[in-house]
Amino acid sequence: MEQAVEKTIQAKPVLKWAGGKTQMLNVLMPKVPASYRKYIEPFVGGGALFFALNPAQAILSDSNPELINMYREVAVHADEVMGYLLQYKNTKEDFYAVRAQDWISLPKAQAAARMIYLNKTCFNGLYRVNQKGQFNVPYGKYKTPNYCDEEILYSASRALRDARIVCGDYLDVLKEYAGPGDFIFLDPPYLPVSEYADFKRYTKEQFDEEDHVELAKEVARLKELGCHVILTNSNNPLVHELYAPYKKEIVQTKRYISCNGSRRKGEDVIVTVAQEKKTTLNIVPKPLPEQVSKYPPTRFMGSKNKLLEQIWAVASQFSFDTVVDLFSGSGVVGYMFKAQGKSVVSNDYMAMSAAFSKAMIENNQVVLPLEEAKALLAAEREPDHFVAETFRGLYYSDSENDQIDVLRMNIAAIKDPYKHAIAMSALIRACIKKRPRGIFTYTGARYNDGRKDLQKTLEQQFLEAVAAINKAVFDNGKENRSRHGDAMELRAESPDLVYLDPPYYSPLSDNEYVRRYHFVEGLARDWKGVEIQQHTQTKKFKSYPTPFSTRNGAADAFDRLFKKFAGSILIVSYSSNSQPTQDEMIALLAKHKEHVEVIPIDYTYSFGNQKEAKTNRNRVQEFLFVAY
Repeated sequence: MEQAVEKTIQAKPVLKWAGGKTQMLNVLMPKVPASYRKYIEPFVGGGALFFALNPAQAILSDSNPELINMYREVAVHADEVMGYLLQYKNTKEDFYAVRAQDWISLPKAQAAARMIYLNKTCFNGLYRVNQKGQFNVPYGKYKTPNYCDEEILYSASRALRDARIVCGDYLDVLKEYAGPGDFIFLDPPYLPVSEYADFKRYTKEQFDEEDHVELAKEVARLKELGCHVILTNSNNPLVHELYAPYKKEIVQTKRYISCNGSRRKGEDVIVTVAQEKKTTLNIVPKPLPEQVSKYPPTRFMGSKNKLLEQIWAVASQFSFDTVVDLFSGSGVVGYMFKAQGKSVVSNDYMAMSAAFSKAMIENNQVVLPLEEAKALLAAEREPDHFVAETFRGLYYSDSENDQIDVLRMNIAAIKDPYKHAIAMSALIRACIKKRPRGIFTYTGARYNDGRKDLQKTLEQQFLEAVAAINKAVFDNGKENRSRHGDAMELRAESPDLVYLDPPYYSPLSDNEYVRRYHFVEGLARDWKGVEIQQHTQTKKFKSYPTPFSTRNGAADAFDRLFKKFAGSILIVSYSSNSQPTQDEMIALLAKHKEHVEVIPIDYTYSFGNQKEAKTNRNRVQEFLFVAY
């Protein structure tokens, strides 16, 4: 499960730590992979890189049980830890009294507070124990040590809360938790060269050259496993020998714990072992059943009609029987899955989209005979003239508005739900085809380019649409369902595959389908439950609330949907000019799925959905995110 990297510091280390990596973040952060599944740091120490990244999934471990207890308590009992910290005083007497305590015999939160207090008030923030495991660093004589920093403690608590914090040997931890696509940061005790004689990890356990050889073997294993590894160590010849196959960088660092000021400058080596990504999916387009071509074409914004072969090329690599098309739009993707013999649930918050899928996806057998369709064009009683009065002079001629009102009245009287859906879909399609550019964001006919569709009468368009929809009706031998509603509230029993083509949020454009199609959406709803904004030139109605209209809202909605369908194969269509970004989408999917792959497809929208359709902004890459 991959996560994108947020390259801004979210929290700060709770402790000062010998060899801590705060000063190296500026060179470490650019080496972090763009996306990864889990973050694993088995020599966590001060955890500077972890706090800087604040990853969604993390395994933090160390062989120091006191350190691990401190992190666990800060994660879940920060208030208690702070309560104990507030009781301490920065005096020599208090320091040695606290130092004399046996941390194991204390309440866990108090033991955590003791460690933070001693760390911030002892000499140079060292952690050193004697052979009996007793902390033995002397008092530091600092005037104002900041061991009660609430901001640091609580921000660290938030970062640690979702991490798995383990006490154990690094080899055991890596063998249990590391997997393909993980990012491993290794900051072991540095090699003991002479200039670092007083710069060792101050614990009971030592890390000698044999341990470093063993660590290098583990790094090789992690590389074969498909992990991305970054390792830091001293600029020692053995480091260069052990990690000869990998990229290395030498950086100048400062040492803060040496008694000898001349030795407070040093050189570290950063070893980078890049993950070799293996794409298991291919996108060789596969021919589609002839039935797919019978789906009536639309000019619906964002329709994936041109991407069906690529979508099926990806989906066909999985074994599945049930599909949810969560944002059906034009309905063509759900129809394609139906043609492939899958049981399909088609959902959309737009009533017009639900009408399409009711007529051609849920419906397996019913057609609307042309004679019945022709009868719908004649008024048997006086219509309500709603369209004629509300939209006079905006989109259609007076006679066309009258015809729409007649069709509305007659369609409303159809009792068969599938015949009703066919007739309504045909009326919507007729209205779109009679509209220059097929949208309702402007009035008049200034975009009339003389297309043949614009020259046909509304009656012709309606009857042709009925005929086309009738031809699209077929039985795939499966139960299929059309649903009109919020994707968040859809109840589907563990679908095998979920396809998502949500509204794309971009600061360069809007994704308001209702604004573009408000008139035909009004037809599908008969303007019930909507609020027409009479002051607007287009007489549009107030758009439905949707989380996809803001960047943060979209990210949160994706996260909730991916969690909701975490047990399904997920295929997400998304545009390269949209937000959340590609890396952010990977991270969101990676929170809930073990494997995430991204397949880019060059694509040009049929008409610009940006502010200026004449620019190249409608030429983008379409991404298929595949999570399984």
